[in-house]
Amino acid sequence: MNTLLQLSPAVTERFPDYHGLVLIATGLTNGPSDDRTLTLLREAEEQTRRTFATTPPAAHPHVVAWQEAFRAFGMKPKKTMNSAEALITRVVKGGELPAINRLTDAYNAVSVRFVVPCGGEDLDHVVGTITLKVADGSEPFETNKDGAPFIDHPVSGEVVWADEAGATCRAWNWRQGTRTRLTEDTTRAYFLFDALAPMTPDVLEQAGEALETLLEMLSPGCLVERLHLGLST
Repeated sequence: MNTLLQLSPAVTERFPDYHGLVLIATGLTNGPSDDRTLTLLREAEEQTRRTFATTPPAAHPHVVAWQEAFRAFGMKPKKTMNSAEALITRVVKGGELPAINRLTDAYNAVSVRFVVPCGGEDLDHVVGTITLKVADGSEPFETNKDGAPFIDHPVSGEVVWADEAGATCRAWNWRQGTRTRLTEDTTRAYFLFDALAPMTPDVLEQAGEALETLLEMLSPGCLVERLHLGLST
């Protein structure tokens, strides 16, 4: 039984087509970006440029679905993009995917390849159960501002991922907090793919398989368990 992540009824009632895939991984070996993950990023960029050569990211059906969801809880999609759209837009405008660390590089590469928001959180810094919920605005969100640690808060009514110590990701999958982010010392983590219709569970599984393959390449011997959220769960 899944006791790590859960969905609040307020979210599932409002967004019944939401479905998520979670990879829970132990025995990970992280570290600075290397030739393998830089290659993954460059290959993902090339695929992105081909995919969006004639169509803007904002017109992709899955991106459109997230824009509509963000509007539904009061966010402006052009200002507050889901994480996949933000990365893809960066590439389409001529930039590169950021090299952060091996595990983060891997999930970012898969995220843009499949046009699905994905994030990774360090299980050693998660407190209790993680819930997709409607924020009341009191949840502390640890981030950085002007290069220094800063405690922010979501807007009341905003959909957030939060554990028992505060928000871990604002605006569903817009911005991850610093408290639970993956570091070069991470050995236990969960990787979360967020999807809305028209993305199908089959395509989401393909994204999960792609990331699991990369995790096993980067951390031989790691153990990966899958959890499903929403729809049939």
